[in-house]
Amino acid sequence: SSSMAFSLCAFCSSSERIDPLFFDHSRRVGELIGSEGMELVYGGASCGLMGEVARYARRGGARVTGIIPEKLLPKSIAPQEVDELIITKDMASRKAEMERRADGFLVLPGGFGTLEEALEVMTLKQLGYHSKPIVFLNIRNFFSPLLDLFEGFYRERFAKEEYRRLYAVFTDSESLFTYLKSYVPEVLPQKW
Repeated sequence: SSSMAFSLCAFCSSSERIDPLFFDHSRRVGELIGSEGMELVYGGASCGLMGEVARYARRGGARVTGIIPEKLLPKSIAPQEVDELIITKDMASRKAEMERRADGFLVLPGGFGTLEEALEVMTLKQLGYHSKPIVFLNIRNFFSPLLDLFEGFYRERFAKEEYRRLYAVFTDSESLFTYLKSYVPEVLPQKW
């Protein structure tokens, strides 16, 4: 409803070992979530880019909801930076809960888990289960090999060219948020 803030779900790394550049961008994303009056839904960990986005979003006044499976709870040091922490029984129900609560999805650099979450929401959108925006923040060409693989899908006809519109790619946060604010769902072709 119009009274509810736009809820952005961020998928990103929980690693602390990555280049500080990625943390800088995540901080900026968090700040923008706050200044744009959005809410954040994320995977609930206090480490890595996940923790950084959450801390800065909350510092900026955003409501933050963390969703974490019970198995990861001891490791994650349930963060101080959430307004609400939802504990699920497994990874599948965690993702379902994140997807249900989100009005849009932001994919920041990450590893296998991040990629898996991104591909799931893209596949669901392709099949018509939702029409929410999906945006990649392509910091230092991190996602370029993946986007090249997607181009191969279109070239070799494993996916329709129109499915490029399932997602949008940005190299800076400001453009990304401008896109999110003006996003209008469009009807994509049927898969078959």
